[in-house]
Amino acid sequence: MKRPIDTRPPDPAALQLDTALQLLKQSGHTPPPGAPGSAAWLQGVIDALCDLSSRDALTGLANRRSFETALNREIDRVARSGEPALLLLLDIDHFKRVNDTHGHAVGDLMIKAVSDALLECVRPMDTAARIGGEEFAVILPNCPPAFGQTVAERLRARVEGKIIAVGPSQHLGVTVSVGGAYAPQWVRSSPTIWVERSDLQLYRAKSEGRNRTCIEPTPVSLVSAEEKGLLFGNTVSGDLE
Repeated sequence: MKRPIDTRPPDPAALQLDTALQLLKQSGHTPPPGAPGSAAWLQGVIDALCDLSSRDALTGLANRRSFETALNREIDRVARSGEPALLLLLDIDHFKRVNDTHGHAVGDLMIKAVSDALLECVRPMDTAARIGGEEFAVILPNCPPAFGQTVAERLRARVEGKIIAVGPSQHLGVTVSVGGAYAPQWVRSSPTIWVERSDLQLYRAKSEGRNRTCIEPTPVSLVSAEEKGLLFGNTVSGDLE
């Protein structure tokens, strides 16, 4: 005989939530709504922990784990719908020099300034993420190729307009190099290939003098050998070489 399912809310004391609640408090989250131990209260704790685990602690942007999830989701969507999607990679110019000269606290202020600039420009449907020390990424769904350069340049210019106060009479500017590429439409590609193509454009922006944007001229229409394998399977892709 099967035992009846216990639908009663669990005892919060039995869940040992003290550490989780302390973590949420330290991160600035407000107490969840509802009476402690109620279903609504427990759901609020779960939602807050999920949000905390998906955000970069310094900037509040999506963290790398959340970025990779969004990247996988978007490249699948492009393969199904054919709608354009642009991936931008941004890197703060001469960031090591800032850390070495002014210290990591000033470096953190610079990182926050860049993240603020991104949040001021992106749409609700976009994903802005911090994916490394001074490295950022923005996923832009439904961004037509005709607008890609304009969007990237707007982000770059917004960052350039930020001023970081180092002391009472000293201020620093900040610039970023930006590289971007479109996900191949109607093709089952991979996040790795998409990132590599965007990173190639970022490298070009840096090698051409920094504080500039480089976007692939047109969305890639050719299918790589790896993408053929993803689309058709290994047994067929060999026949298409």
